[in-house]
Amino acid sequence: MAGFLIAEAAPAKLNLALHVRARRPDGYHELETLFAFVEAGDVVRIGEGDGFSVTGPFAGALAGEGDNLVTRAAASFAATFGGGPWRIELEKHLPVASGIGGGSADAAATLRALARLQGVPLDDTRLFACADALGSDVPACLLGRTAIGRGRGEQLVPIDGAPGVPVLLVNPLVPVPTAAVFKAWDGVDRGPLPEGGMGAIVHDGRNDLEPPARGIAPEIDEVLDVMAGQPGAMVARMSGSGATCFALFERAEDCEAAKRAMWPDWWSVATALI
Repeated sequence: MAGFLIAEAAPAKLNLALHVRARRPDGYHELETLFAFVEAGDVVRIGEGDGFSVTGPFAGALAGEGDNLVTRAAASFAATFGGGPWRIELEKHLPVASGIGGGSADAAATLRALARLQGVPLDDTRLFACADALGSDVPACLLGRTAIGRGRGEQLVPIDGAPGVPVLLVNPLVPVPTAAVFKAWDGVDRGPLPEGGMGAIVHDGRNDLEPPARGIAPEIDEVLDVMAGQPGAMVARMSGSGATCFALFERAEDCEAAKRAMWPDWWSVATALI
């Protein structure tokens, strides 16, 4: 971390269940979702100076971007709390636009890092206002813990999670535009999240965006079929609007073995809930 003042993890976000209830007049959708986070993710580093750079396996996907959620987060923080400019480096390990909140997680990590640098409490309502203005998933990523999200996903109620549960993430590396997936949703309200704790919600919940995403990218079908057939897999489901899918396991050994069974041209990582 030479030359940087702080490094902040940007854990990948999972929608363990995602129920779409209605289209809203403002163009968004009314959602009920169970957010959770895993150990795998990106890293944001902040130092003195100015400028933005990207490193890591998926740096190329953001190459040449002059404006992104990280730079917008820094600008929003500066406008609200002062400070800056800063030199920011994003170490990009998560696929871009893949249903696991990569950009939102990076923006939230930027806000957290700057807040720590300037002594701003992480529960400052102004910080959450910055997050909410940046995108629907950014408040959940700023909170960074298991929570039920309603509204656009920004109305958060923390619940007990299951830290340490092994998780396999798999993405077939095909583009699945979020707007196209929401547009393809059939508009049928299939009901709210199940009652109860995290286990009940995961067991009895669903992802209403999975069918339209599978229609746009049939590769998701293959990913889910392969993941569901792995020994020890308790549930296999798509996260967000895709194309990343996840499987929860009882044992880390089964999760690691399942990773080795995935096709080599898929992105995959064995990780755990936090």
